[in-house]
Amino acid sequence: MRVVVQRVRTSWTKASRGSTGATVRNAAPIAFNLPTGLTSALHDVSMQESDSFVPHMSVRDLSDPGLVLKESDGLLRVHRPETTIFSMPQRNRRPPALRLTPGQWLQWQINYRFVGTWGGPWSYRLDTFNVAYCPASPEVFLGTPVHHVDERAPLR
Repeated sequence: MRVVVQRVRTSWTKASRGSTGATVRNAAPIAFNLPTGLTSALHDVSMQESDSFVPHMSVRDLSDPGLVLKESDGLLRVHRPETTIFSMPQRNRRPPALRLTPGQWLQWQINYRFVGTWGGPWSYRLDTFNVAYCPASPEVFLGTPVHHVDERAPLR
């Protein structure tokens, strides 16, 4: 399968929910240039409040991209991102899988709120999945996707 997934994960606490912190967090990109020559890989980008949302990048294999990808009859079926029972808000109705033809890409966004252990502080996360059914140039995700799925919900 010739697929490139860019997973951009932004994590924060209550400190970045309002005012200056939220301004910095909201300025964090949801897409980046890919490393040159990727044809089947996960480009993992992580940004955290604790280090001022500086992006940390790595390239991994596609064994666990955070969503299910299935190739059939020349199309790529992209199933919705996986969620956990430990996150909020509950999502009872979720969008169906989408199909891509070679050369197309999609962007899927979903956010979460996590309750700390033993009543500790909440934390928050925004996951943006940029998925290209190759070939993919390094700047592919900086353009406009064929499909955009927005599962972001109010996090309180």
